[in-house]
Amino acid sequence: MNKELPKMYHNSVNKPVNSIQKVYSSINENKEINKDIKYPNISIDKKIKNIFNSSDYVYKADVTIVTDNDILHKRIIARNNNNLITIDNEFIPISIIRDIYK
Repeated sequence: MNKELPKMYHNSVNKPVNSIQKVYSSINENKEINKDIKYPNISIDKKIKNIFNSSDYVYKADVTIVTDNDILHKRIIARNNNNLITIDNEFIPISIIRDIYK
């Protein structure tokens, strides 16, 4: 019962495959800041705008905010010129944010 099937559609790849994607992260698995990795080229203002304009944003968004000294898990509801406003009425200055994501 262990007979080999015919190799009708068998293709061999004899050249290098260049479809490998590289993924970089600014936070390692231990949720600590990795200082060796540079932050992405997308500006913080653009990332915040994308969060508030996303299709799943109604009135709040759960985000992770990376600053120079800390990683914050907050629920943001609004933004003014210089700050993000959380659901607990905290103001987080945009100037201290190094990375933000959902």
